[in-house]
Amino acid sequence: MRGVEQIPWLYDAICAWAEWRGLGRWRRWLAGGARGRTLDLGCGTGRNLPLLPPTARAVGLDPAIDALRRARRRAPRVPLVCASAEALPFRAAVFDTVVSGLVLCSVPDPARGLAEVRRVLRPDGTLRALEHVRATRRWKARVQDAIQPGWTWLTGGCHPNRETERLVEAAGFVIDAEGRRAQANLRRFAARPAAAGQGSIRA
Repeated sequence: MRGVEQIPWLYDAICAWAEWRGLGRWRRWLAGGARGRTLDLGCGTGRNLPLLPPTARAVGLDPAIDALRRARRRAPRVPLVCASAEALPFRAAVFDTVVSGLVLCSVPDPARGLAEVRRVLRPDGTLRALEHVRATRRWKARVQDAIQPGWTWLTGGCHPNRETERLVEAAGFVIDAEGRRAQANLRRFAARPAAAGQGSIRA
């Protein structure tokens, strides 16, 4: 059985409902801040691509070929690549921005994926992320832990209890306090590769 994330029409319908409920604002923030050569990591059906600024030179990447076919209809001029986050087929330091929209929860090896993101980003580049994360309330986190195996199977990869911000910092990024927002289990933030000796800067 394929998970929800591997059924493009169903995933699109769920995303459209969530965006109508308010996620659309967060997605516009995510894409609108991209600059220069931009990688849309896990672009899926391409919902971020039309929102990128005209000056962003975008490349979309996703491991699911069916999703990329749908993305092609949304962004016919954007190069699309079928590959995984853990093995990005790009040279080091070639992107000014990496955009990650509801992706890092589903990367099988997030530490390796984030190491690849850091590799392909320029030293002054930016990772822009919109993700759901592990709940800060203990009872909610316990519920996430309990449902995680079934949820991951049903969705085709999503881990609702992943501590994504901590993983980003552990991969050598500093999260900017400016622009970071938290709403329930949803987070949006921009992060930059840390300089030697630099720690995290979270609000």
